[in-house]
Amino acid sequence: MPRDPLIGLVGKPSAGKSTTLNSLTDASSKVGSRRSIRREQLAIFKYLAHLLDVAGLVPGAHEGKGLGNKFLDDLRHADALIHVVDASGTVDAEGKETRGYDPSVDIAWLRSEIVAWIRGNLMDKWSSIKRRHIAIKATAGETLQAQFSGYGATTTIVNRALDRLGIKEPLEHWSDETIDLVVNAFTDEKFPTVLALNKIDHPDSDKNIAKIAKMGDPEGGGLKELDDKNKNRIENLKDMVLYRFGSTGVVQVLTKAAEVLGLVPVFPVRNTTTFGTNDNKGVFRDCVLVKKNSTVGDAARKVMGDAPIAYIEGAGGIRVAEDDLIMVGKNDVLSFKVGRA
Repeated sequence: MPRDPLIGLVGKPSAGKSTTLNSLTDASSKVGSRRSIRREQLAIFKYLAHLLDVAGLVPGAHEGKGLGNKFLDDLRHADALIHVVDASGTVDAEGKETRGYDPSVDIAWLRSEIVAWIRGNLMDKWSSIKRRHIAIKATAGETLQAQFSGYGATTTIVNRALDRLGIKEPLEHWSDETIDLVVNAFTDEKFPTVLALNKIDHPDSDKNIAKIAKMGDPEGGGLKELDDKNKNRIENLKDMVLYRFGSTGVVQVLTKAAEVLGLVPVFPVRNTTTFGTNDNKGVFRDCVLVKKNSTVGDAARKVMGDAPIAYIEGAGGIRVAEDDLIMVGKNDVLSFKVGRA
């Protein structure tokens, strides 16, 4: 049975990772500077995903600074990352209190640490990798998949990274610049990252958020200048975070992480009319995440394991076949009836 998605929660010390973790799960993490690794099952739904909390990544982690190699190693099997960023600029790169720090720097250095870590591991064995590559007449994808398998990389992930670059020259002739491009492309494919901007109610956060938005979109990532009416409204109610921002952003962070992984939520229920899972009044209490283009049968095996299934109902009590595809809004509410067909 495939494992649940594993999402790595990363960031510098004191950025707000524990607060974010506690908001996403039923964990009770100590808030403050410390170094620990936890894997927590999300409490929003019974079967959603696992979070891997990696505390205290600092610049120089790939060189061992701050026990960084250990924490980087714990990220190997993450399917995606949530980078918790202190948008207020009141904590420097090492988690020390300050004022006026540029949080966009954190985004750049954290990614560069992951890239440097992967590149260093690859280059340590590059000579022997080339010799074996030539000897067995492997493709670049086959050779790299063997080297990147320790990160949980599949052939599909490696080939997607290579396809993005369109490299024509044989692997044994790759320059350092080409290797850099390959490692960067692989990092993008293996560790898609969602930014969780924390402390957005601080007075300094607005200008920092605008700068971060422009890193990915020169037009500001959809941010627009407020009109006078809204400026006055926000100024008068600036302490009301929920009013100003619409939510705390916790659910949106998790939803975006699922989106970048191409995951579709499926809700197993007992009753497809009331959408309940038991005698309680709550609805949609459980959830599983399946890969895009998964079938109803895939979801059944993920939820029910080897239990015999007599038939499966969708929303409204309509029977569905095991080979029917699951999409958002279609075959994503299912009731599995145990028994022999």
